[in-house]
Amino acid sequence: MAVWDDVVGQERLTEQLAAAARDADALVTAEGAAASGVDPIAQSGASKMTHAWLFTGPPGSGRATAARAFAAALQCVSPDRALGGAPGCGFCDGCHTSLVGTHADVEVVRTDLLSIGVKETRDLVRRSSMSPSGGRWQVIVLEDADRLTEGAGNVLLKAVEEPAPRTVWLLCAPSIEDVLPTIRSRCRHVTLRTPPVAAVADVLIRRDGIDPDAAAAAARATQGHIGRARRLATDERARARRAAVLKLPLRVDDIGGCLKGAQELIDAATEDAKQVAEDVDAKETEELRAALGAAAGTGGRLPRGTAGAMKELQDKQKRRSTRTQRDSLDLALTDLTGFYRDVLAVQLNATVPLANDGVRDSVRRIAASSSPERTLRRIEAVIACRQALDRNVAPLLAVEAMTAALRKG
Repeated sequence: MAVWDDVVGQERLTEQLAAAARDADALVTAEGAAASGVDPIAQSGASKMTHAWLFTGPPGSGRATAARAFAAALQCVSPDRALGGAPGCGFCDGCHTSLVGTHADVEVVRTDLLSIGVKETRDLVRRSSMSPSGGRWQVIVLEDADRLTEGAGNVLLKAVEEPAPRTVWLLCAPSIEDVLPTIRSRCRHVTLRTPPVAAVADVLIRRDGIDPDAAAAAARATQGHIGRARRLATDERARARRAAVLKLPLRVDDIGGCLKGAQELIDAATEDAKQVAEDVDAKETEELRAALGAAAGTGGRLPRGTAGAMKELQDKQKRRSTRTQRDSLDLALTDLTGFYRDVLAVQLNATVPLANDGVRDSVRRIAASSSPERTLRRIEAVIACRQALDRNVAPLLAVEAMTAALRKG
C-alpha cells in the first residue's frame, strides 16, 4: 500500500507531491549532493521540490494526513527507487516509521491547547538546524500552524526564510489567511478539497471494516469530513450527542426552550472536556509527581522548589480543557449548520442529497414552517456564534444569543 492511499479524494495533490518526492530523491542521491555542504534544494532551480510547504484545506480534508504521507515519501528507502520506482512505497523502514511516528528525522507537532507559543517554536527551530541523523531529510510537520502566536510565528520565520540544508517544513492550516504573510510567502502552497462522500465511505469500509450502510450514512452526515465520519461510525456516544444537537431547531419555539437548549449544549461540551481530563490529567499529574520524587507511596509531598512545575502542568491542563470544550461546541454548531443547509435545500427544491437523511421529517417540518430567507439568517446566526467563540466571548452567552436568533429566524 503506497503512502498516498490514505490521502482520500486528492488525486491532483498526490500527483504533485509524488513528483516533488521524486525530485527530492534525485537531489539526495545525486553524486556529491550530500558531501558538498550546500542545500541541494537551492541548487536545483527547476526542481518540483522546495524546503517549505503550506497545506491548506477545509476541516476534515486530510491536511495532516497528506503532510505525513509526503514526509514518508521523502524518507523512502525502497530499493525499487533504483529501478525507476516512485518514492513512497509504504513498506520500507523509512515509510513505515514515518507513518507510525517513530522516525528519528520526522517530527510531527500537534497541539491540544489553544495556541503554540514561542518556547515550543524555538525548540522546533533548534531541531530544524540539525542534519538528518539517519534519514534522507529532516522533516518538521506542524499540523496546527494556524495556532502559532504572533511571537511564535516570528521565531519560525527565520528558520523558514533561511532553511538548514536537507530540512523541510510542512505546515498545515485551514486557510492561507491563518498563517502570517511573511511565512506563507516563503512556502509552496497546496490546497486540499473536501473529499467526495463516496470516497470517504469507501475508505471507512476498506480501512476500518465498517458496514457499508453505516459508512455511507456517516460520510453523508459529515459531508466528507474523514475524522468525524470515522468517529460517528464507530462511537455510539458521538451518534447520541449528534442526535441531541439535531433536535435543537425543534425546541426553540419560546425563550425558555432557547435558554434550556443553550445550557444543554454547554453542559455537553463541558462533559466532553471532563471526560478528556479524566482520561489524561490524572495520568499526567502522577507521572510528573513521580518524576519530581513525590509518587504515590512516598509520602506525597513535593520536593522544595518543584511547585512551579506542577503549576505549569495545571495551567496546561486548564488550557486543554478550554480547547476541548470549544472543539465540542464547534462540532455541534457544524452539525446545526448542516441541518439548516438541508432545510434550505428542501425549500429551494434542490436535487442534492440530504446530509441528515435520518431526520428528514424534522428537516421538512422546519422547511414548511419557514422561508429560505429565514433559513439563511439562521445559518448566519450559527456562523456568528462560532465567530464569537473565536473572540473568547463567554460560551453560554454566545450560544444563548444564537438560540434566540434561531427562534426569531
